[in-house]
Amino acid sequence: MAAYIINLITLMSINAILAVTLNFIMGYAGIYSMAHAIFFGVGAYTAAFVALNFSASFFIAFPIAIIVAAILSLILALPALRVRGEYFVAASLGLQVLGVTIFSEWKSFTGGLGGIIGIPPVEIFTYEVINPLEFMLLSLVCLLLIVGYIAVLSKTSFGRNLKAIRDSESAAYALGKNVAIIKTLSVVISSSLAAVAGALYAVYLGFINVESFTLDTSVLLMAMVIIGGAGTMLGPIIGTVILMLLPSLFSYMWFLPQTEIGSIQQIAYGAAMVLLMIFRPGGLVGSSKKQEAK
Repeated sequence: MAAYIINLITLMSINAILAVTLNFIMGYAGIYSMAHAIFFGVGAYTAAFVALNFSASFFIAFPIAIIVAAILSLILALPALRVRGEYFVAASLGLQVLGVTIFSEWKSFTGGLGGIIGIPPVEIFTYEVINPLEFMLLSLVCLLLIVGYIAVLSKTSFGRNLKAIRDSESAAYALGKNVAIIKTLSVVISSSLAAVAGALYAVYLGFINVESFTLDTSVLLMAMVIIGGAGTMLGPIIGTVILMLLPSLFSYMWFLPQTEIGSIQQIAYGAAMVLLMIFRPGGLVGSSKKQEAK
């Protein structure tokens, strides 16, 4: 039982990092991306490649994963962010489909559909983090550092500019804000931090394949943010905990057909989002007016 709880907390921490980083552009900048799982995958594949071929050091594999995700997001964000609202959602959806196709077909780097196996555990200095409890602590520390970084960043002039763009992009233009650069930087920050979750995921499981980085993952991350409360600090974390506990809860309901648990989960996610949009649009943590995090 203890091993199960440790594994669950570790995976929650990794997914919470993804939800918090998605919330940075979704809740603070009003940029709704359907491709967050791609940068999760970029971080995972890059860290796996570095760990297998060069070094499994935390201070080498993780920074390289962050840099690669940042560069790719910059290249992709520059043209995509020229469009607004639903057009960016469509553009990011296209990016998600393209990314999954590349992950599936670039077999020399990603292993194709079979994935990559035998990824070595991460090393901190010369110490291998093999013990599950130690890795859980590492993932929690990474989550806390990222949450702290985003909390500080949201209080700066850059964070205030993001919220101004979210509330009214036209007004931000009128006030002389360089909206394109601000939005591009926010996407780069969000994507590069999402790569940390990917790197953690790869070295924790020792195996990755494209199934972890599909559109379903991007939709689930968006659900975590919306259900918890977009634009708040704790909302995405609470949304992550709830949506990751639901599968365990359903599995203990003996009266439910076990072969249909997956479908029941999807129905529950959808129903929860619909009810929240009707009765509490700001999510569980946010107010009905979707107030900003204090």
